[in-house]
Amino acid sequence: MTILFRNELHEDFGTWPIAYIPYGGADFGEIRAVAAAIGDGDDGAYYDAWIAAADRLSAEADAARAKDHIASARALYLKASVFYITSFHPIYGAPVDPRLTAAFGKGVAAFDKGLALGPHPVAPIAIPFEGTTLPGYFISAVGFETEVRPLIIFNSGYDCTITDNYFAAAVAASRRGYHSLLFDGPGQGAMLYERGVPLRPDWEAVIKAVVDFVESLPLVDAKRIALYGWSLGGYLAPRGASGEHRLAALIADPGTWSIADGFRDVVIYKFGLPPESATDLGALDQAIIDKMDVFIRGNRQMYWKVVQRGFWVHGVSGLRAYLASTELFTMRGRADLIRCPTLITKAEGDVLASYADAFFEALKCPKTLMRFSAAEGAGGHCEMGNRSLVNGRMLDWLDEQFSKIA
Repeated sequence: MTILFRNELHEDFGTWPIAYIPYGGADFGEIRAVAAAIGDGDDGAYYDAWIAAADRLSAEADAARAKDHIASARALYLKASVFYITSFHPIYGAPVDPRLTAAFGKGVAAFDKGLALGPHPVAPIAIPFEGTTLPGYFISAVGFETEVRPLIIFNSGYDCTITDNYFAAAVAASRRGYHSLLFDGPGQGAMLYERGVPLRPDWEAVIKAVVDFVESLPLVDAKRIALYGWSLGGYLAPRGASGEHRLAALIADPGTWSIADGFRDVVIYKFGLPPESATDLGALDQAIIDKMDVFIRGNRQMYWKVVQRGFWVHGVSGLRAYLASTELFTMRGRADLIRCPTLITKAEGDVLASYADAFFEALKCPKTLMRFSAAEGAGGHCEMGNRSLVNGRMLDWLDEQFSKIA
């Protein structure tokens, strides 16, 4: 496997845009050039290199628009949005780094400029939710922009944004004839970065508000509304579907049973704690908490996932509080409430998919388990090495489900 970025954490984040190449989010040479510019640099160098590339793309888009090259300008703005959004992941955490909010703001602005161009402009929308609004976008199906069509609600996870949702899946859905609804929920994108709203486990409240909104849209076939969640959305979307029965189909990529169980496995297998002593991570002995803290802080990637991302997204300041919070994010007692046909994905190398088989078995609704392999280039987290494959198979499945609805 070719390694582009010399820092392992930078490799994790810097290669995300490779998945977006088929959908206009990047080109391989640009990603490789950014990696070369970073070299042995730190997180600041990573940020600077992506921002420099994004600024260049945005300036090119401005120049193209000034000359009335609208198609080129649109493509360049949208690509710039990916580069801005890719820049800030290593500097996650609270207090919020002003570089993060600056890059996010530029990314949203570029995304909005790109979507506003062309024969069918797209503008941001506001989805009513508990006295405030959730930011979002309605993306119409290519060739069916003024027709009533089935719709997919795209639900992201821990740290991906609306821009990621757009390029990872919504472009493919739009090309297939589906309208799309993209949104930031609590703990995601603008809700976290700009408003400071943390993640919440009762995602059924979020999805109810989103479905209420999309049912009011005149171009949506209310009988054919699907919900797709990827990464942690593989928990959030099923949790949402467990309390929202107007959905006609659900896709969890991958099927994620809980947040806490992965940490529970660490406590049991790495630290030798009996399973009966790890039923509530928030109540662990302080000695075990301390050992976990040392372990997490000694591993750069674990530190990012737990301390930088986890604490911030969950709105906590310590490991015990974080672990206690993760116990709330579970499908226990909820899986059998899902009624609509459900697709669970499992990539062989995706740690988040460890419980996908058990999740699948717990479902009482019509269900399908779809496996992806390294041999297909789709064995990693959310099949990021081959999004074309996963999008094609998932949309085929969805075509089949919706064809059964009168």
